[in-house]
Amino acid sequence: MTQQLSAGAGSRRGLLRLLAVSAGIWGLSGPIASTALAQGKGASPTLSQLRIGYQKSAVNLVIVKQQAVLEKRFPNTQIKWIDFPAGPQLLEALAVGSLEFGLTGDSPPVFAQAAGKDLVYVGAEPAKPESSAILVAKDSAVHTLADLKGKKIALQKGSSAHYLLVSAVEKAGLQWTDIHPIYLTPADARAAFERKSVDAWAIWDPFYASTELALSPRVLTTGIGLSSNNSFYLASRAFATDHPEALAVLFEELSRADQFVQQHRSEAIKLIAGFSGLDAGVVSLFLQRRPPSPVGPITPGTVLAQQRVADSFQKLGLIPKPIAVAEIVWSPKTAHLAKAATQ
Repeated sequence: MTQQLSAGAGSRRGLLRLLAVSAGIWGLSGPIASTALAQGKGASPTLSQLRIGYQKSAVNLVIVKQQAVLEKRFPNTQIKWIDFPAGPQLLEALAVGSLEFGLTGDSPPVFAQAAGKDLVYVGAEPAKPESSAILVAKDSAVHTLADLKGKKIALQKGSSAHYLLVSAVEKAGLQWTDIHPIYLTPADARAAFERKSVDAWAIWDPFYASTELALSPRVLTTGIGLSSNNSFYLASRAFATDHPEALAVLFEELSRADQFVQQHRSEAIKLIAGFSGLDAGVVSLFLQRRPPSPVGPITPGTVLAQQRVADSFQKLGLIPKPIAVAEIVWSPKTAHLAKAATQ
């Protein structure tokens, strides 16, 4: 499915065949497949713009952006790419209607759902537990997770690093009140870590890799055994409901981009470094920790893992109320019902 569609006569038939295959892979069978394919006949609303939120860690999205493939796949759609420092800011933009689609870690959607934001999970990448870590200075007196008691720890509130720290504190037998979380964006946290105004820093790649190479910190722990560090694609409810065929194309291209990263590592490093401004060595290091990451549907197991994240935050009072993750997981069936209700 990696072959690009050519413009001109016959391309519509090729598009319909491609969408049929994509629909099968994503479970878009029955009525929803018919809805997807009907886009070629003008049954669904026109996709006039597609605004995509991404971060420097969003490897597949960065490759897709740098190769300009969506502009070819959606020639009548205005594609906009918007960079964010972290997931919470990205999901805020999604919730207020400034985006249609984006990628975050595990924690931001939990905080967004607890705050009543109207968005849906539409896809996921495999777990990346080695791509996040809690760092300390190489001469730090902190050597075990239990040593974090009473310490100031920098992190982006509501990020995947937040759940990593929650899990680390629990594993150490500590209470959340035993530590002093300092909520900072990655850039500000890096500055605080360098000044030693915080004792530790919970962070993810590529900030993790960049700090490793520049400062040679000690890795107190990675996410292994603590956090799966799942990555989720989220969308506005309207976009997912009205344009399932666009989601199928997005996921096809994102998985193709991942295959490119696995098979053409040197070229991928150049593309990512050229976009992000990161040193090629930094990009190479964080890609080494990143497993093959094709995009797949949200599975029951993934929902359970995400529910554990939500329950942990609620137990600590970090989100105001219990939430059921499954309630905002997009599926062809719920999309079809929602669409039918508006017609």
